[in-house]
Amino acid sequence: MSDIDKLRRDYARDELDEATAESVPLAQFRRWLDDAVAAKLVDPTAMTLATVGEDLRPSTRVVLLKGCDERGLVFYTNYRSRKARELAIHPQAALQSYWPDLERVVRVEGRVGKTSEEESDAYYRTRPLDSRIGAWASPQSEVIASRALLVTEAAKVAAKYLLDPPRPPHWGGYRLVPDRFEFWQGRTSRLHDRLRYSLKPDGSWLRERLAP
Repeated sequence: MSDIDKLRRDYARDELDEATAESVPLAQFRRWLDDAVAAKLVDPTAMTLATVGEDLRPSTRVVLLKGCDERGLVFYTNYRSRKARELAIHPQAALQSYWPDLERVVRVEGRVGKTSEEESDAYYRTRPLDSRIGAWASPQSEVIASRALLVTEAAKVAAKYLLDPPRPPHWGGYRLVPDRFEFWQGRTSRLHDRLRYSLKPDGSWLRERLAP
């Protein structure tokens, strides 16, 4: 095993300053997301989603951001999955984007609810055929005997629906409505820049600098 305790690097690519940061966190998030896409990073929309189950045991997984506007941040999944079961119990969650090449992290917290059926239908129709079939074939998060079971079930779905499978009723979107954002920019000597935006009762945002 390599000496992981000796792996380290300094951060000196950019800075995050109140004078140039956006006053509204969604605008700042979009700016950084656009930077990640323009830099041609691998999976720039990948976000770690953290939820809490009935036993208060936290769990994380990676989801893909598929919508970002004033209503919130959208991702799609199986409504029978572990994450969905946990969100049904505790509809609060956190999302985190990590763009190591840009030395940036964004953390978002808020309440989560399902998107409308119309919105889920519209997105489902944009997915590649294999992905639409997969939404039917996979009992996400359940124990299965083998991969062959998935392949067999996918073949059955393909034979049944051909080129136009409808959206499964157990698959759709979630929208996280943020009440807190935190932006992290790596800096030298581990004196990183951290700006936190918290939603106030009047709907405006409080911006504060945090110690690294």
